[in-house]
Amino acid sequence: MTIVENKKAYHDYFVEEKFEAGVALEGWEVKAIRAGRAQLKEAYVIVKNREIVLLGAHITPLATASTHIRPDPTRTRKLLMHRVEINRLIGKVERAGYTLTPLNLHFTKGRIKLEVGLARGKKQYDKREAEKLRDWDREKRRLLRNRTGDSRRTRSP
Repeated sequence: MTIVENKKAYHDYFVEEKFEAGVALEGWEVKAIRAGRAQLKEAYVIVKNREIVLLGAHITPLATASTHIRPDPTRTRKLLMHRVEINRLIGKVERAGYTLTPLNLHFTKGRIKLEVGLARGKKQYDKREAEKLRDWDREKRRLLRNRTGDSRRTRSP
C-alpha cells in the first residue's frame, strides 16, 4: 500500500532499476507516516561512508509527539539494504553516472519501505518528448472513447 509517491522523479529521470529498502525511523516518524504526513518531493538518496542515506524527506511531526524529544522533520535517515546490493549500487553510481532517487514510500508486511530507483537524468528535450507522448496518448483515448460512444448511439435495436 503506497503512502506517498515522488511523481517528479519520473519527470526528471529515466528509472532503469528499482530496489526496496528499509528505512531507519524513530517512533514519532512511524506515527506521522501512518497519519500520512510524509513528503518525498525534494528528497534524494546519496552514498555516504559506504552507506545509503535519504536526505530531504520531510516528515511532519504530529502535535501529540512526545514532549521530551525535539523532532527534526528533515533529518538524514539511513536506508537498510543487503551489503551486496549496496555495493552494486555504489559501483553503478560512482562509475556509470547513475543517480539514486526515492520513488515511493509504502507498507510491506506492516513495515515502512522506500522504493529507490537507479536512474539517469533526462535532458530538457527528453522531458518535452515525454510530455508530447503523454498528451498524444490522452488524445487517442479521448478520440476512441468518443468514437465508440457515437457508434452506440447511432445503432438502433
